[in-house]
Amino acid sequence: MKKSVKAMIIAALFLASTFFIVGGAAATSLFDGGIPAGWTTVGNAGTLGANGVVTLAPSGGSQYGWVSTSGGVNGNHLSIGGTDGSTLTSSLFSASAGDALAFQFNYVTSDGAGYADYAWARLLDSSGTQVALLFTARTTPNGNSVPGFGMPAIAATIDPATVTITAGGPQWSPLGSYSGACYNAGCGFTGWVKSTYDIANAGNYYLQFGVANWQDTIYDSGMAFDGITVGGVPIGGAVPEPATMFLLGLGLVGLARVRRKFKK
Repeated sequence: MKKSVKAMIIAALFLASTFFIVGGAAATSLFDGGIPAGWTTVGNAGTLGANGVVTLAPSGGSQYGWVSTSGGVNGNHLSIGGTDGSTLTSSLFSASAGDALAFQFNYVTSDGAGYADYAWARLLDSSGTQVALLFTARTTPNGNSVPGFGMPAIAATIDPATVTITAGGPQWSPLGSYSGACYNAGCGFTGWVKSTYDIANAGNYYLQFGVANWQDTIYDSGMAFDGITVGGVPIGGAVPEPATMFLLGLGLVGLARVRRKFKK
């Protein structure tokens, strides 16, 4: 095989493979275009870039998703109790048995002392029934904030395994009028924590993020999240950007030319 032909094959394969590398990396930034179509908000949720104490997630991207008790709905919480809260639930997605569901989260709270606000993520089946509680975070005056104390055990593996809060009145706009405020010990943020859970059975699922006030409706709490993948693919499937499609096209054109070269 001539050197020029070899060079064309290498270049074409490189350009084609770039579709998967660049496309996958870009698509992991799920919230760069806002809340994805088909996702459901109850209460207050949105997307945001680096803001106050919450940096962009280590997974990359220019925005992350968030939920906050500021603007929450009464009764919107887990069965352990609470007052008001907010949830953001994904559209229905498919998973194969053994697929790893992974994401990153950061809990932020202006509440403290005995007001144990909390946040969670859980996997639901297609009927909305809980399959697994993936993580919990909770306001606590001392000790670990993740997993949340007094809450059901989590099914996922988190990294770090336990997290104490970085204390102080956290500046973060989703907290509304309580951004920068702090009621007693326990206020602050956890920083980014990774959660990974292996889905046991093939099927269709929802992923839900939520946060709830505990004994009152003031001194709000919230949670940021990003980098959501299922089986290594962004939840809902990767949609390549126009530039990525262009690179794929170049790769395919290159391969077609190589094929014609061999036919001559």
